[in-house]
Amino acid sequence: MHAAATDAPSSSLSAPLRTLLRSLGQIVLQPNAVTGACMIGAWLLSEPRLVCAALLGAIAANISAMLAGSADADLRAGLLGFNGALAGLAAFSFIGDPATASAVAILAATGTAWLLRPWSRWLRTRGLGYLSSPCLIVTWLWLPLIARGPLPTAPATAHPVDALRFVSGVLAGVAQTGFASGAAPGVLVLLGIAAASRKHALYALAGAGLASAAHLWLGAGVPSFDAGLSGFNGALTALALADAGYAAMLGGIAMSVLLQAAAMHFGWPAMTAPFVLATWSIRSLGRRIA
Repeated sequence: MHAAATDAPSSSLSAPLRTLLRSLGQIVLQPNAVTGACMIGAWLLSEPRLVCAALLGAIAANISAMLAGSADADLRAGLLGFNGALAGLAAFSFIGDPATASAVAILAATGTAWLLRPWSRWLRTRGLGYLSSPCLIVTWLWLPLIARGPLPTAPATAHPVDALRFVSGVLAGVAQTGFASGAAPGVLVLLGIAAASRKHALYALAGAGLASAAHLWLGAGVPSFDAGLSGFNGALTALALADAGYAAMLGGIAMSVLLQAAAMHFGWPAMTAPFVLATWSIRSLGRRIA
């Protein structure tokens, strides 16, 4: 994750609001308030209840992190709230009842905040960032107990994947980095990333495109592709390895594709685990080679 905030200070935007928006921007590894605002726009276009999910989770995680005595700089950069936002999004995506989803979102987000300090300390001794792993750990703990079904996917269709449909599926993959769906939300997410770094926006688009093409080549279902479920781990991996060179980035994307394909084959709810494991593996390999 990028630790320093990149958006310019604004007198019209209070510090707590900037912190909250940066927490949402960190979902796509950008500590930028404009990125966070674009994420909100993407959720509004996709499914408005996701805005409530992300805000509930981010606020609960930030408050819990403050109570736990976490560093102010990390708080301002959004590093302490984005796993909570993701935990909230996961709760609302897997649980249909709004009341239950809200309760689980707040509890899960709080759990990510209290887990973050010891977990990140353990990872730092190995030269690794925590990425979205706190959300994964907490979600995997409650998911078998509460959730009643998998994430929804697009309905099956017999139409072939032409160029226009491929572009739409790739953009949907970018949108799925924040649990949104659809090409239009994907465009908003890309614009938000570009507000922080145009290079990162290109990397995210390329990562989603390469991962989506690879999943189609491996025989992944077209409905999953249309829903964006084939591309989001590739997009996140490309962003996480943007500073590691093209070879590392391509290797990470390939590894994330294989890990996600294996998880889909066995019916595991991998979510962003392929991105996290691929990034950790490439980072560890790079240190050993160096």
